[in-house]
Parts: sequence; C-alpha cells; structure tokens
Amino acid sequence: MDQKATYRTSVRRSTVQVGGSPSNMYRPEYQVEQFGLQASPRDTSKIWELMDSYQGSDKLALQQSIVHHVEYTLARTRFDFSKFHSYQALSHSVRDRLIEAFNDTNLHFHQMDAKRIYYLSLEFLIGRCLQNALVNLDLEEDYREALLDLGYKLEELYDEEVDPALGNGGLGRLAACFLDSLATLNYPSFGYGIRYTYGIFKQLIKDGYQVESPDFWLNHGNPWEIERLDVQYQIRFYGFVKKVWDHGVERSVWEGGETIMARAYDTPIPGYNTQNTIALRLWKSHPASEFDFSSFNTGDYFKALEQRQKAEYITSVLYPNDSTEAGKELRLKQQYLLVSASMQDIVRRFKRRKVLDWNAFPSKVAVQLNDTHPALAIVELLRILIDIEQLDNMSAWQIVTKSFNYTNHTVLPEALEKWGVPLIEKLLPRHLEIIYLINFLFLEKVQQKYPNNWGKLSALSIVEEEGTKKVRMANLSIVGSKFVNGVAKIHTELLKTTIFKEFFEMHPNKFQNKTNGVTPRRWVRCANPALAALYDRVLGSDKWVQDMELLKQLESNVSDPQFVRDFQMIKMENKERFVHWIRKTCQVDLNIDSLFDIQVKRIHEYKRQLMNILYVIYRYLMIKESTPEERKRIVPRSVCFGGKAAPGYINAKRVIKLINSVADVINNDHQIGDLLKVVFMPNYNVSNAQIIIPAAELSQHISTAGTEASGTSNMKFIMNGCLILGTLDGANVEIDEAVGRENIFIFGTQIEDVDNMKEKMRNTDPHEYFPQELLKVFTEIDNGRFGHNEELKWIVDSIRYKNDNYLVGQDFKDYIKAQQQVDDLYRQPNEWAKKSIYNAIRSYKFSSDRTIQEYAEEIWQLKPIKVPEPAVQKHERVKGIALSKSQQEMADKIKN
Repeated sequence: MDQKATYRTSVRRSTVQVGGSPSNMYRPEYQVEQFGLQASPRDTSKIWELMDSYQGSDKLALQQSIVHHVEYTLARTRFDFSKFHSYQALSHSVRDRLIEAFNDTNLHFHQMDAKRIYYLSLEFLIGRCLQNALVNLDLEEDYREALLDLGYKLEELYDEEVDPALGNGGLGRLAACFLDSLATLNYPSFGYGIRYTYGIFKQLIKDGYQVESPDFWLNHGNPWEIERLDVQYQIRFYGFVKKVWDHGVERSVWEGGETIMARAYDTPIPGYNTQNTIALRLWKSHPASEFDFSSFNTGDYFKALEQRQKAEYITSVLYPNDSTEAGKELRLKQQYLLVSASMQDIVRRFKRRKVLDWNAFPSKVAVQLNDTHPALAIVELLRILIDIEQLDNMSAWQIVTKSFNYTNHTVLPEALEKWGVPLIEKLLPRHLEIIYLINFLFLEKVQQKYPNNWGKLSALSIVEEEGTKKVRMANLSIVGSKFVNGVAKIHTELLKTTIFKEFFEMHPNKFQNKTNGVTPRRWVRCANPALAALYDRVLGSDKWVQDMELLKQLESNVSDPQFVRDFQMIKMENKERFVHWIRKTCQVDLNIDSLFDIQVKRIHEYKRQLMNILYVIYRYLMIKESTPEERKRIVPRSVCFGGKAAPGYINAKRVIKLINSVADVINNDHQIGDLLKVVFMPNYNVSNAQIIIPAAELSQHISTAGTEASGTSNMKFIMNGCLILGTLDGANVEIDEAVGRENIFIFGTQIEDVDNMKEKMRNTDPHEYFPQELLKVFTEIDNGRFGHNEELKWIVDSIRYKNDNYLVGQDFKDYIKAQQQVDDLYRQPNEWAKKSIYNAIRSYKFSSDRTIQEYAEEIWQLKPIKVPEPAVQKHERVKGIALSKSQQEMADKIKN
C-alpha cells in the first residue's frame, strides 16, 4: 500500500511523539490554557481518548458513514430513501471529514497566534459544495467507487444539490474563489457574509419576460452548514445617544431602540491538497426575544409574532429593492448586521489572546472590504474601541486605519454607494456621530495640505453637502483603509485619474492594483474534468492545479496533432453535454456542429447585451437574403444569453424581452434551419456555468471601454479553451496581453476616445451616426417583425435619439467586422483549436491563487501557516506535529 493510500485509509490518534514512541494522551499543545480558557477540574483525558480517531476513508468506512447518516441523521430505513436522501447522507459523510480538518485548522491557527485576514462581503456565490469538497479532499474517486457498490452514481447525486442563493454575480463569485485560494495557500483567514433565506430571486421566463420568484434554497435544509447556537451577537437599531462623564472623560452611550440577534452559521471551505480548512461564517437575524408571551396571552397573536418576523426579514433577501424608503432602511439594516456581528466576532477572537494589547490589533487582524457594502465596519470597530473598550479617539482611529483595506469594483460614479444622513441618523445615531468625527479628523489633514481649497474639501469629504446630505461610502472606505485596490490594471488607473483622482493625489501610495482571478479547482478541475485529466496525463501530475504556470510547458504540444485532436474531442464532449442540458431546460435543439457563442453575465446596458442581439438580427436578415449557394459558406451559430436583470431595472428587462422575441422568430423559421439559433438560459448560476463554460467556443465580453472594472467570467472562459470577442475594457486588456492579440478578437472604441465619441453622438443626426446595417435592424423591429410590442420599440429608443451613452451605434460596424473574423477562423477547425489551446494554457495569470498571494504579500502582510499533516506510523494516521522544547517538556511531564 503506497503512502497516499495509507494516509487515506488509516486511523488517527491524538498523540504526541515522546521519546521516540507515540504517547496515547491528548496533545499538550492543544490544552485549554492555550485558548485563554480555564482548565476543567475534571480529567479530560478520557474525552480525548474517545475523540482520538479520524473518520476512515477506505471503501467500507465510506459506505458505513453514508448508511449511518441515512439511518441516524435522516431517520430513513433501507426501504424508503431516495436519490435525494442519498445525496444528503453523502454530504453529511463528507462534512464529517471537513469538520475534522476545520477543527484542526482553527486550533492550529490559534495555537500559532496567527494573523488572520477577515474577508467581508455581502455576497459569496459559492456554488454547489459536494463536488468541490470531494475534489479538494482528494476523495472523489473513493466515494465514486463506494457509491457504485450501493447502487448510485456520484454524478447523479451532484445534480441533487441546490445552488446556495448567497450572491448574484461577479462580486460574490470572486469572493468564493478567494476563499478557495486562501484555504489552498494556507493563509489564516475567515469569510464573513449573510445567510440569505431566499437569495436575490429565482429567474423565470414567461412570455419572454423575466419573472422573479422566491429562491427558497433552504427548503430541504443545508447539510454543509454548522449552526453555531453559542455564537450570536446583539445588534441595535434606532434609539438615542446620551453623554456621560466617566472619570473626567465624556463618553457616549447608545441606548434604546430595538435589538435583534445575529446567529452564526459556518460552512467549512477546504483547501486543495492541504489539511487547511477555513470557515465562511454567515449571519442570520433572529429576534432578541423569541416570543412575546404577554401579547399572546392577551389575545394579540399577530403582535406576539411581529418582532420575530421583523427580525428575520433582515436576512431574507439579497439586495432588497431600495426604490422606497422602507427598502433603503432594510438594506442598510442588512449591511449593519453583517459588519456589527463580524466586528464583534473579530474583537472577541482577538481578546482571547494571552496578553491583551490593543496596539497589536493590526498585527493580528486584517479586514478586507469587498466593495462598499461592508464600509460601516470601519465605523463599527471605532465604536467598539471607543465606547466599549474605552480607548481614546486618536488611539482607536490609528488602530482602525491600520486594519482595514478596501477593494473597489466600479468606475461608474452613479454606482458608488451613498446613504442619506437622515436615514443613518434615525437607524444608527451613534454611527453618524462617529462618521462626523472621522470626517473632521480627515478634513483637518486635507486643510493642512490644501489650505483654503474648498473644491478639494468638497470632493474629499465623506459627507456630500449638496441637497439632502449623504454619506459617501466609497470616501469612507478610502479614508478608513490602509490600502485601496482596483481589480484590473485599466480599472485601477481609472480610479487614480477619474473618480478618486483627489484621493490619489493626496495619498498615492495608498492605491494598488490586484487583477482578479478565478480558482482552477472549481473552473477547470470540477467544471471540465476531461481537460484536467489531459493536463495531468501530459504533465505527469496534477501539480498545475496549484501552480498554473506549469501549463506553460504545454506550449510545445500545440503543434502535436494528437494533443490538438484530444483537445477537440474534449470540447465536443462538453458541447454534447450542453446540447442535452439546453434541450431539457430551454426546449431548444442546438446544432452541435454550430459555433457555440455565449454571453452570460448580469444584464446591464454597459455590458451591451443589446448590441449582441441587434447583431443577431442583422445576421438573421443577412441569412434570409442570401442565395442557396451563399448559405453553404455561412458558419452555423448558436447564440446563447444568460443573466439576471435587477427587478427595478426596466431597460435591462426589456433587453431580455427582445432576446426572447428574436429567439421565437429565428428558432421557428424553417428556412434558415440550423444556421442560426438563439437561446436565453434562465436563472444563470454557478452550477449552470459549470455546464455552459466548458462548452463555449466564443464568449462575448463587449462592455463599453472604461465601464467594466474587471470581469471574471472572461477568465473562466479562457481557462476552458474558449476564444474571447471583446473590447479593451476591464481584464480583457490583460487577457489580450497574456494570450496574444492573434488569439483574441478585439474591436471597439478605446478608452481614450470614448468621451470624443460620446460628444460626436450628441452632435450628429441619428441617421448619420448609426450605420446603415443597424438602421435596417431598427426598421425591422419598428415594423413588428419580432412582435408588435411597444417595449421592443422603447429599447431601441433608449439609444436612438442622441442617447447612445454606451456607444452601441459607434461600435456596431467594427463589431460586424470582428464577427466576420470569427467566422473566417471557425472555418479552419485546427487553427481555431490551436488558438483555443493557447488561451487555456496561457490563462495562468488569472488564477485566484496569484491574486491572493499578491494581496497577502503587498496588502495584508500575511504569512501562510500550514496545518501539519498527520504522520503515518505502522499504518496509523496520527497527529505527528513537531513540538517546541517547552511543549516537549510539557509532554514529558504529562507522560510521567
């Protein structure tokens, strides 16, 4: 039996190595005193003895674990459990193994007094957990074999899992990728988010329109989470602030209002090929008092339940509609609950250290704000330090500004979050006081650097004075953070030169770039196992999964016909899977020999799904007008869209309607047959993406230059051997550099010309501004070719009358030219395959491992701490961690 097999099938004991032989005692380095706890008077050695074994990982042990959960966790008999129950039992079995590593990891981090990074995000779009856990634990094949004996196929059980509705788009998926990389690279870390009951919404398409329905993903429970009944914090809203004198110092006391509780739910996040397993801690709102018994007894049953419902509403839905004052208040409550619970948890963990020294806080805690949603964490930590821990204002502020860092995700000024001062004053009165304090301290420095420059003071102030006063959350995030970063080179430069120009001039060393990345574990190893197997075989190992630069060694294989054929075969298999999925979910039959052209992302005007579907109409008209001989040269194409529009974003929803109206006409036109198909894929999520992305041959990332911060789906597509059709915007700029201009289709107005083109648009007659090809498309829509629907005309009008703010008309002619280049290349299958391979093997820069390593070294000053792997002695898996001299002496003392 080789060592790896021995490692997986062996039994662990909590032993220490003393005098060359194992000692069956609890580990002295994990004594309760190490955690700031008082030792129990009872003898705990028996407890340690009973907890001294890891779960076995041989086939029989895995099978016993699964059926154990069938009977004892799910309370099913051998006669009445379904495929879904098998999925649940399997998940609990895997979770058992995750918890072992999770507990060991947290114990080790605490024992090492490690500095940790705390990643705060309103979204964590983690996707399904089962496959990712099995891959990272290196147990996928073992469980597959164990399940086959029980009559189940592992892949079928994967499909029983529901996607956690914890995010919406790139922001949440980035956060999930970062957690995977943090665990894999052994960085001490914690993710903090919200446990949404319904997520954002489940997208349905009815009569071509987006319809939002509740996404009750927790309907059958969540086997991956650990409810922490002992970890909950009080959260206060409303109330008042009173001033008290304490030993000659005036202090503020926040009282009254209403309080709720935030309860923790942990999801273990395993690293790849490591013992390290970190936590994603999600908060759920609960009432501070479970039930108003006095109201119930007096017959007021609804009032008895009112407080519970009000509390639970806070974490019900991601991004509640904020078009009303009540919606704004709910969204702010949601953000404050996240930051208050998280900061209380972080402070509690810090105070468990042996010596409490607040000046050491920044050397043990780094907090990353993923966009401005958690910006109130800066204010909340300052409140805790001043009001509760009773530090003086300046000392507390110094600690705060050394502990926080801020990632910006938008270059659109209108997208920068602001909250009305009256709302903050009503909901968080003490925090408004502290925001004014922070602003005062900061503007004093601005005044010193720029005396009497009222323009600078106005631009840099945290409080916007015009009209109804508002708090600029981006300004607060910058002022309260040590470092600020953009998420692509072009994005970071835009931050420095446009929306944060004054901040950059004042603190140039504060700004950094950290180009986004995605995890190859999820997006190649899980999503495209055949491609991963090809890499393993040719490279001789799976080390590339942790070091994607090793893929550079495959450059020479691009000239190997067999390697190219293998790659083409993998792509065809992925296309077949996609065809079956589309038939099942969308009732459309795609031509598998057509070019699979995909655009999946949040529906937004700047992402220009409108330009794509207008081109599809142009292409349809071109096919209709072509002769039979000309049609023989036309490249068949299947154009697939996916993504959600925000419920209140009318123009985005009209684009979805236009796509579906065009699809209805084209897909039912028997004259063109399989030359063109159009599909809108509803409810785009992570598990759908794992089917869509490996099958894609062309992916469109066509935002107007200067509007997309980065994008991450473009990275996922190139990792899977897909060519990009895109503008020089966001991360496309760096993808262009990485894969080579000859391996990407670039078009459109460049960023330095955007303002001039907008000026031209505003000063040019529409009939001269728009190319004739596009005017013809407008005419067909106006004439009702795709349905007599006023909304279709409105979406055209949104760009038609000198209001083409995202330059659809300006870029359309160049877009047609780029599409022709796509067709020309696709007629050469081998050349297309070679360029696709170059995209895949040159995508190593866009691994989230690279991104996280840059964050750790250049922003967080964080060192990896690897949890020691259990030693293998006489076929037993033991916790063989090398002891320090003092620990060895302690072990000897215990032994004797």
